[in-house]
Amino acid sequence: MELRHLRYFVAVAEELHFTRAALRLNMAQPPLSQQIRALEDELGVQLFARTRRSVALTDAGHALLERARSLLAGTQALPQELQRVARGEVGLLRIGFSSTLPLTKVLRDVVADHRRSHPDVALNLREMHSQLQFDSLRRGELDVGLVRYNEGVPEGISLRLLRRDPLRLVVPAGHRFARRKSVAIAECRDEAFIGFPGDAGTGTGPLLKRLAAQAGFEPRIAQEAREATTQIGLVAAGLGIAVLPAPLEAVRIEGVHYVALEGKDALLVMSVATRADEASERVLSFVRRVAAMATVRTARSSSSV
Repeated sequence: MELRHLRYFVAVAEELHFTRAALRLNMAQPPLSQQIRALEDELGVQLFARTRRSVALTDAGHALLERARSLLAGTQALPQELQRVARGEVGLLRIGFSSTLPLTKVLRDVVADHRRSHPDVALNLREMHSQLQFDSLRRGELDVGLVRYNEGVPEGISLRLLRRDPLRLVVPAGHRFARRKSVAIAECRDEAFIGFPGDAGTGTGPLLKRLAAQAGFEPRIAQEAREATTQIGLVAAGLGIAVLPAPLEAVRIEGVHYVALEGKDALLVMSVATRADEASERVLSFVRRVAAMATVRTARSSSSV
């Protein structure tokens, strides 16, 4: 059964007259009658009760009319629906984000903006360290990642820079650095650090090691914690110092001071990550809007200096 057979059937069912239905369909009456008979033969039921003076729907015809109208309406709407899909206006967008992102305006503004501009795209948000986001992108479990990563471009991943956040040294209130405005990483040579485990997948740990190596030492990790807020709590307990991105200054814990870390490389970048071969407009339109928002925000910050 083809869609044209359903269109023929609906025209006859609504006109209850083969000649008027043929005119409506812009075809001759005999071929229309043949197509209706062929449809009845295919379905194995009589759809119309015919006499010389009248045409009426049978019970089977009434049942098919409702189904046929629904199917034809669906096919008429299909091109528009597919065009919306192609434009990225419907569907599901799975977004990963690093734990510090909610402490900035980025996540709030990005989500609010995309919900306004794409109300029929559902957003599924997952908090994950950067390396886990990369792995999930490669496996097709994420569509977009909002990551903190300074170590180049991972294999199979495309990165687009959003912002750069300076690093802060997190120290106990009684620490010798607590009243300083800034500290060089070289001055931390003899300090005990609270850091991320090697398998945490965050960009902060490798960055700390690289900065320390540039200063000629290897940081002594006295305590590990997977969450940045946990590290701040351990600093307050006097177990060591930590290096974290500046947005974490929003976490106010008694007995903790945040001190700027000196150096042009003491920055942790935030980027939007996708698969390198990503072609979905649903994903790419999100990336473009996020990048555009970040550009505007950066320009405003620069102009206010």
